[in-house]
Amino acid sequence: MEFTGYLDFWFTDRPLIERVEPFAKLGIKRLDVWCWRLIDMAGLSAECKKHGSIINSTFDHDMGSLADPAENEKTIRTWAESLEMAERYGVEHLFIFSNQIDIVDGKEWTKRISGNVAPTVQYANLLSQTEKILKMVEQTKVEVWVEALNMFPIQGDVLVHDHEVAADWVRRMNHPQFRLAFDCYHQQRTAGNLMYGIEAYWGLYPTFHIGDVPTRQEPGTGEINFPNLVKKLKSLGFDGLIGMEFRPSTTEAEAFEKVKNIFLS
Repeated sequence: MEFTGYLDFWFTDRPLIERVEPFAKLGIKRLDVWCWRLIDMAGLSAECKKHGSIINSTFDHDMGSLADPAENEKTIRTWAESLEMAERYGVEHLFIFSNQIDIVDGKEWTKRISGNVAPTVQYANLLSQTEKILKMVEQTKVEVWVEALNMFPIQGDVLVHDHEVAADWVRRMNHPQFRLAFDCYHQQRTAGNLMYGIEAYWGLYPTFHIGDVPTRQEPGTGEINFPNLVKKLKSLGFDGLIGMEFRPSTTEAEAFEKVKNIFLS
């Protein structure tokens, strides 16, 4: 197992690019970052090279909604731009979501679907658009990760908001560059069934994201039984990436020690 660190969540007392070095000092060289259009990707890439780090993943906050037929032209255009960016800066993974989430007055809102489009039609459109996007992905070395977003903090509906539907999306595509990101925080808030999901979706996820519920801090601060989850992962032979997508409750070093004690013991 290898740990990846989230630049948006850790070392927030300094500018984002200056967070690469303290991650490197902890031995964390794979770094994830949100909303690539809002940051200096050239500067971040240069800083990562300086410290022997890589940009593991990112996503486009303005990618459009795959669930909305009226956004089809936009989603193809923005995905072409994201893939070009990823190739330029060596980003290995890009996240994909069913809906665009906008920030309005400090709150998260699902971008309104144009017209009265039934959920079944939305899902059919999502699948059709994904097929087109994957034709572009095939021309790159990028791997796309599906993530289901829980709806507790989001105003409005998210079409793919649980791992069952996300897994169906991945299985229908049946593509080696299209995988599931198993996110404990999102799954627990939406449906629970973490032990079931780890086994039911086995083979679909190369990354396992951790963040306790309800505060999205390190394991041991909330209701999820991470030691049992780790036992299940090890019994299945998981040796992928552990995405530390949480806000440390104390220092980053202390939070990382807690994670290592659970996952590496």
